[in-house]
Amino acid sequence: MALNLEDIRKLLPEVRSELFGKPNVVATGIGYKVSAGKQTEELSIICSVEIKKKKQALTEREMVPPTIQGVTTDVNPTGLIRALQDPTGRFRPAPGGVSVGHYLITAGTLGCWVKKSNKTYILSNNHVLANSNEASIGDSILQPGPYDGGTVANDQIGILSEFIPIEFTETVNPCNISNSIASFLNALAKMIGSKSRMKSVRVQAADNLVDCAIAEPLDPNDVKNEILNIGNILGVENATLGMGLKKSGRTTGYTTGTVQQIDVTSQVSYGSNKVATFVDQLMAGAMSEGGDSGSAVLSDNNKIVGLLFAGSSTSTIINRIQNVFQALNVTLP
Repeated sequence: MALNLEDIRKLLPEVRSELFGKPNVVATGIGYKVSAGKQTEELSIICSVEIKKKKQALTEREMVPPTIQGVTTDVNPTGLIRALQDPTGRFRPAPGGVSVGHYLITAGTLGCWVKKSNKTYILSNNHVLANSNEASIGDSILQPGPYDGGTVANDQIGILSEFIPIEFTETVNPCNISNSIASFLNALAKMIGSKSRMKSVRVQAADNLVDCAIAEPLDPNDVKNEILNIGNILGVENATLGMGLKKSGRTTGYTTGTVQQIDVTSQVSYGSNKVATFVDQLMAGAMSEGGDSGSAVLSDNNKIVGLLFAGSSTSTIINRIQNVFQALNVTLP
């Protein structure tokens, strides 16, 4: 006879110590078993582990048994469970996922640390580190960003090293002056019998692939090569439809989502009548808010897939990390 919830709740404290003796087990609880990626209705004892290893890599004693006193078990890979920290504070050394920004902006997110020519750099967005093309190489980068109390005197962590310019299309009404001139010249052409006509037009800016920049730390010891509340980046991965995502950002902290769309072309507003068109982007759901720009976006297995840079109340837009790394000629450390 299957045990009910109360029976399992009584059993769990009796076997908890034994389960925590297994390799990588970081939590135990009661939940529904997942089979073939789908949640079933079968109540189980769930063992959360840092890394889910293949059966061949474990001895029989190290394995979580398939059942305990008639109760089914399940193994859930959660990674290392950490106490969550406030990303708006001052961090030295600084990990990815914390407040950062050019000294003239509000604040964004330090994405992660990357390497170029045997040097380590901060990776984030152009609009976070380079003030949307308005900055100069060598400008001060603060951690935390100015909105979170960072000052040039006390909190400079680095200097702007390089940014990929954003191509903007200004969203302005047709110029009345140019229209008037065109009308006058057209009228003049008509008077002298010419069939040529003029009109004012707006030139479309080139498409963008990335919104990214790097900054060099003043002190290499200020670098912590991990993501706040997530841990180490374990490599680079190509994002695919339905892939699970996670990020740690300055505003919303640790959040998760899924790749809902690929090959996205999106118009992105940067304020002040400036719009830029981005191609080959990824779209996820509502996993970010203002200030999360620059966050490194990772897959469920802690491999980096993108750089978060824009969004709305229902969506998040992400640069493919392969495009970012190629544009800046950087790699993971």
